[in-house]
Amino acid sequence: MNIWRNKNKKVKYQGLDMTRIPKHLAVIMDGNGRWAQKRGMPRSVGHRAGVEALRDIVRLSDSLGVQYLTVYAFSTENWKRPRSEIGILMSLLKEYVIKELDELHANNVRIRVLGDMANIPEDVRAAYVIACEKTKDNKGLVLNVALNYGSRAEITQAAKKIAQDVLQGSINYEDITEELFEQYLFTRDCPEPELLVRTSGEMRLSNFLLWQVAYSEIVVVKELWPDFNEKSLLEAIRIFQNRERRFGGIKKVEE
Repeated sequence: MNIWRNKNKKVKYQGLDMTRIPKHLAVIMDGNGRWAQKRGMPRSVGHRAGVEALRDIVRLSDSLGVQYLTVYAFSTENWKRPRSEIGILMSLLKEYVIKELDELHANNVRIRVLGDMANIPEDVRAAYVIACEKTKDNKGLVLNVALNYGSRAEITQAAKKIAQDVLQGSINYEDITEELFEQYLFTRDCPEPELLVRTSGEMRLSNFLLWQVAYSEIVVVKELWPDFNEKSLLEAIRIFQNRERRFGGIKKVEE
């Protein structure tokens, strides 16, 4: 039984074509610190408010029928932040997955981590290992948490692994294709995102899913992440549905 969908079954998402909901939604959750600073509060307050926003967006994504939700939780560049802020972020990441695990599991959500977990604090890593193991057989929404993730590092590592496999003779040089390359990425079991949403109005990808979003529709919204709510996501999907995805082709012309 899916608690979220039963709870929301009477909700009408006005203006949305429910047959064209993005299968894979990716989100750059940006602006927690600025949200707090605008209110004269510590950045940590903004990060905690961002966790609340994530909780709501996960629930709505599942209710809409999104199959994959990939969120940029902590990038490889975030290690450059003050040690105190990194500590707060890690604590919140651990707190989120521990507190939400039972509810996510009850709603058939599968949790996956995209990124290099080697440098993540042991207690945080352990919490996500437990969550991934507990939900691995769930068939509902796949929640990809990009944790210590950087797309350039992901692509570089994939190239190294392919080169190693060629040298070891497990694959031939002639067999290397885009499809094969994708099997060496963290997202190998996921379709490419149809829609990438970035909050805070910043017009950049920030080293997130550079390979995967080659043909994604990108919607940048002005709201800072803690202000991004259900209405914001529905509007982003409306914008997505009003676009024509051409994958390098030309717009269809009526005969």
